[in-house]
Amino acid sequence: MTSPAKAKRRWLIVSYAYNVDGRAESVTITDKIPHLLAAGIDPVVLSSVMGLPDESVEHRQLLPWGPAGIRFDLRHVLLRKWGRSLAYRIVTMLMSVLLAPFILLERLASGVRSQWSWALPAAFHGKRLIDKGDVELVYTTGGVFSAHLAGYWLKRWTGCKWIAEIHDPLILPGVAPRNRHERFLAKLEGYVCRHADLAWWFTDGALAAAHRRHPELGKRGIVVLPGAEPPLVRTEHVRGPHCVFGHFGSLSPTRSLAPALRALAALLALRPELREVVRLEIYGGSLDPEAAQVMQALQLSEVIKPMGRLEFDPQTRLSGRARVIQRMQQCDVLLLIHGELSDCLEYIPSKLYDYFWSRRPVLALTYANPQLDALVLEHDGFVAPSKDQPAIIAAFEAAIQRWRDNALPEVTVPPVTVADAVRQIVDAANHA
Repeated sequence: MTSPAKAKRRWLIVSYAYNVDGRAESVTITDKIPHLLAAGIDPVVLSSVMGLPDESVEHRQLLPWGPAGIRFDLRHVLLRKWGRSLAYRIVTMLMSVLLAPFILLERLASGVRSQWSWALPAAFHGKRLIDKGDVELVYTTGGVFSAHLAGYWLKRWTGCKWIAEIHDPLILPGVAPRNRHERFLAKLEGYVCRHADLAWWFTDGALAAAHRRHPELGKRGIVVLPGAEPPLVRTEHVRGPHCVFGHFGSLSPTRSLAPALRALAALLALRPELREVVRLEIYGGSLDPEAAQVMQALQLSEVIKPMGRLEFDPQTRLSGRARVIQRMQQCDVLLLIHGELSDCLEYIPSKLYDYFWSRRPVLALTYANPQLDALVLEHDGFVAPSKDQPAIIAAFEAAIQRWRDNALPEVTVPPVTVADAVRQIVDAANHA
């Protein structure tokens, strides 16, 4: 029989994308697990089937109950198992054909994205656990909104303590909900702000926006910076013959490298001698379409080096992730692209916290986010507005000049840690 002391610290964690490799929302919660265990918390995790089972905790993986959700999740499971083989293509095609009529009916009835139906089994299994009397609170986390929908249902059905971790703004800043899905997310934000015993956002801007829409949130809303774990490997930085800027992570039309490339080209036109010493290495994926065009048009192929993904190295036995972390520590300056969408006001790229652990200065192209600017500057970095080309040119020039003077710092400001985030969450949950 579970002792009362142990039962009191049993937390039910509801996370759709738990332990899914390569997803930031997964890392945000899986990195917290060792620290929760160290704090005396006994986590029980409910997740989708998309991720791998986690043997360090009690982990229950659930299929959605809606046809679109079943198709979405099983595609990922089969892809992980079979790759894009002939068997994968045949089975997924048959599954799509069989489920198509039911998916159409579901979309007509709900108008909400497929992951909504995962909230049904999560709430059902969560209620069974709560009814046993050994769950102290429900902790919903995600990106994917269905975890918070399940948390709201559990709060209403059982009266349990409910804490919610909001990864991304549920409502885009300055944009009125345009369809049924966005109207549902706006309603869900209201549920969180009115009914959660504690809710936290990752930026000051996101919390302030939630407060403006729902002043009843009051002091139950806080900001918790997610942070990052210490690096898997540690490598000393050695100054080489080139000033190497490194960009890590995905690029897209809404998070384009083009402004950085235009500014870099303008600087090299003003100071052609820098072309021999400056290099920009791109890791994690290909250039976004606009940046690829700019690179060719401005003849930057000697300077820009797309490096692709770093995979497992059989010689060093380092995983792809370990090699990425190692390379971050070897670059002279790390480039951060924020984007230029309205949600940038309420968003800080999670990659920033990994950058801080590298101890290298960050050059950040940011958009209307004072908190992000302050974090970068606090950690001895360089900041320029992403729409201000003269400022971007000046930031590149300042970083390069400090490299030429052998004066780029080994950053000693403490990074933002997951352990700090967990301590803040546990303390706030204890007083909720």
